[in-house]
Amino acid sequence: MRKPSKLLLLAILLAGFALISFGQDAKKKITIDDITSLGTFRQKSVYGIVSMKSGESYTVSEARKRIVQYSYKTGEQEKVLFDFEEAELSDPDHFTGYKLSPDETMILMETERVPIYRHSYKANYFIYTIADKSIKPLSENGLQQLATFSPNGKTIAFVRDNNIFLVDVETGEEKQITSDGKFNFIINGAADWVYEEEFALKTAMQWSPDGKKLAFFRFDETNVKEFNMTYFNNELYPENYAFKYPKAGEANSIVSIHVYDLESENTAKMDIGEETDQYIARINWTTDANTLSMIRLNRLQNKLEILLADAKTGSSKVLYAEENKFYIEEPTDDYLTFTDDGKYFVITSEMDGRNHVYLYNMDGTLAKKLTTGENEVFKIYGVDSKKGLVYYQALDNSPLNKAVYSVSFDGKKNTKLSTLEGTNSASFSNGFKYFIHFHSSVSIPNVVSLHNQKGKLIRNLEENEELKSRISEYEIPAKEFFTFKTSEDIELNGYMLKPLGFDETKKYPVLMYQYSGPGSQEVVNRWGIDWDEYLASEGYLVVCVDGRGTGGRGEEFKKMTYGQMGYFESIDQIESAKYLQTLPYVEPERIGIWGWSYGGYMSSLCLFKAPEVFKMAIAVAPVTNWRYYDSVYTERFMGLPQLNPNGYDDNSPINHAEKLQGKLLLVHGTGDDNVHMQNTMELAERLIQANKPFDMMLYPDRNHSIYGNNARQHLYNLLTRYVKENL
Repeated sequence: MRKPSKLLLLAILLAGFALISFGQDAKKKITIDDITSLGTFRQKSVYGIVSMKSGESYTVSEARKRIVQYSYKTGEQEKVLFDFEEAELSDPDHFTGYKLSPDETMILMETERVPIYRHSYKANYFIYTIADKSIKPLSENGLQQLATFSPNGKTIAFVRDNNIFLVDVETGEEKQITSDGKFNFIINGAADWVYEEEFALKTAMQWSPDGKKLAFFRFDETNVKEFNMTYFNNELYPENYAFKYPKAGEANSIVSIHVYDLESENTAKMDIGEETDQYIARINWTTDANTLSMIRLNRLQNKLEILLADAKTGSSKVLYAEENKFYIEEPTDDYLTFTDDGKYFVITSEMDGRNHVYLYNMDGTLAKKLTTGENEVFKIYGVDSKKGLVYYQALDNSPLNKAVYSVSFDGKKNTKLSTLEGTNSASFSNGFKYFIHFHSSVSIPNVVSLHNQKGKLIRNLEENEELKSRISEYEIPAKEFFTFKTSEDIELNGYMLKPLGFDETKKYPVLMYQYSGPGSQEVVNRWGIDWDEYLASEGYLVVCVDGRGTGGRGEEFKKMTYGQMGYFESIDQIESAKYLQTLPYVEPERIGIWGWSYGGYMSSLCLFKAPEVFKMAIAVAPVTNWRYYDSVYTERFMGLPQLNPNGYDDNSPINHAEKLQGKLLLVHGTGDDNVHMQNTMELAERLIQANKPFDMMLYPDRNHSIYGNNARQHLYNLLTRYVKENL
């Protein structure tokens, strides 16, 4: 055996050093566990912000174990108001929510949530006195809902078993003020399923400004049909759960509005008109403790009225009315604001084709249109009556970016308070002297900072430095924005993540992600690392395009899908795929599409409609027939099925199942009370009838979000295998 030469030994030694050096410098790749179970890229923030009455301090929830008071002026901690370790609570180890009493001497603590629907829940509430650190249960007669202090701090209202109760804060005396509540029949003070889901109605009762009256919704669900689900629960005999769910074209709850007077103990019914097949989206007290506003929508949701009612007599009149040839977006909590001086009210409207802010006199006449142009308004943060300013969030000269602004009542002074490009939002102090600002972009994780009313930085509260350091250890594909024009000369916005080590001379498979629902936006300048980044790390080109029907580009672009959901949206996703096929680095025969909920509806529809374009699709919790979905959402965008049968049927995936040629994976949670498993089962049956092979996965008892007990990790491992095996 010959000895190796010195030159060869040197080469081996240098190679060894190179390997060692490479090993030290090599960055990690994203794993499924990173994005599903480890929280590797989870952003920190500041949670549970409550501005105190003075407007000079605010409180936050720290790890849901402490409530800490901070100074707006300096951002520094002032004192700890509540510490769970010191409280005499046996079962839970944290609180799930809190509210300060009006005089800020007590805290209403919420613990041990028990879900009702997707967003509502029951809980155990406790009254904590800050001075002596004493704590007592709000009620010992069963779990409560929606507990809230009256403005004068003397009474707490809550809901139990569909009835409303009042508790005297000083004596602890509990009083029931409604008695007809019954599951699946009558609800007092809380929302039914569809109001909760589609109107985002969090609480269905409101205190008058003086704390002497309580206005509340009453839902009569008697004629609403029941939907049945099986909960398996690892039991010998699974549980049947039936709840009232109004599907498109079917009977809704009959809603009435009532006001209970604490002094007289009388309840007055408000006049909302003779029509019962309508919606009352919100109730709000004006500055007058005897005048209640009610927002009324017709069944088709293309006519909105603001009613003012006398709380004593119930008589009402129309303050404001608006009609739209398509539909009016659902009024949310910030839609209507009455100024503190009682002179004006502020609303948002798309009456000029884009969503803007309007100032009205209290006689219903227009005082001033406050915002104009292409920067559509998304949220009203508040109205400063003393300074004559409205604080709001709107687009920042692009559908991709959002900024925080203020505008004067005369409309002449419109100021952008945020300075960074990306997604900006805010939480303002009482009196609007300060605001806490939240910012992120595709390259910068969440930064939380404290500012004065002019936007000047006081201090940063959270910069996610640990996360930034962790990110530096990983090789992460960058998100790139792009635009292209369809064959109809319509410009669409998209983002793209190219594979690690991208080589433009090579061709890559593509997985398209989209949601596509009315008014939604996925192509936005905000931070996040998820399955997109993981797949790009695994050699896939990941693309998302916001087609027609999505938000940020005005009413015409958004509402053109009215009456025929799925038609234009699927055209635009198919056109996006065809555009990608023209790119030199795309393998044109290997394009897939996936989505969740509305996105699952769209991915299955696109696969059926364009088998020559899409090789595979994944549909998670998809709507497969608009007749199966709820009344409020579906009819807002489609009208009644009795009047628009073709619109409902022409673009429902179940009616295109026979066109399937590629690979299809259907995924659903059997406990999904939102998009029912019925959707997937009916599509599966149509595919079976058409003798089409497909794949399906059901997650026992999981809801629309499919999480808990390893479900999310299992799901994304499943999705990953399906992509790698079929694309």
